[in-house]
Amino acid sequence: MKIEHTEVLWMDQYQKLSFTDLAKLSGLSEEVLTELVNYEAIVPIEIDAEKQTFDASCLAIAKTACRLQNDFGLDTHGLAVTLTLLARIQDLETQLHDLRMQLPRQI
Repeated sequence: MKIEHTEVLWMDQYQKLSFTDLAKLSGLSEEVLTELVNYEAIVPIEIDAEKQTFDASCLAIAKTACRLQNDFGLDTHGLAVTLTLLARIQDLETQLHDLRMQLPRQI
């Protein structure tokens, strides 16, 4: 029998995370996180700020990157491309949902 440990973290959508906290909570190394920020796969709240802060949605993206890295052994460039494509898919699904809601209901 395999027992899997799952960690749950309740985040407010308006909560801000420091660079160090994001790295620690996501499981990514600071080097990988820096590269993902440089590739703009993870975007801080203020790009030019001395100390970068991130909104709560970046934690989900960073955790996804960590899982992709662990499961598939992707390098940071591969992670950045994959994260960008996943974000694009999500945007397109949202647009499709919105368009479907505009159609007249069929009974």
